Amino acid sequence: MTKGSNYWVIGGEFGSMNFHTLVHGSAQVQGPFSTRKEAEDAWRAVSEENRHKAGVRFSIVEEPSRVVA
Repeated sequence: MTKGSNYWVIGGEFGSMNFHTLVHGSAQVQGPFSTRKEAEDAWRAVSEENRHKAGVRFSIVEEPSRVVA
């Protein structure tokens, strides 16, 4: 049996505008979400909350499907 994908919203405040290193303690993870639509809604909300902070970025990540015995 195959289990469907899960989606996660991950991100936080980055130390510079190259977005390589998170500021310690700022990491955020939301999820899992069973649909991309749910993840997009969560991404939109957290992005809107932080829109005034140029160094904050969030992404949607899809966890691959897996076979469950």
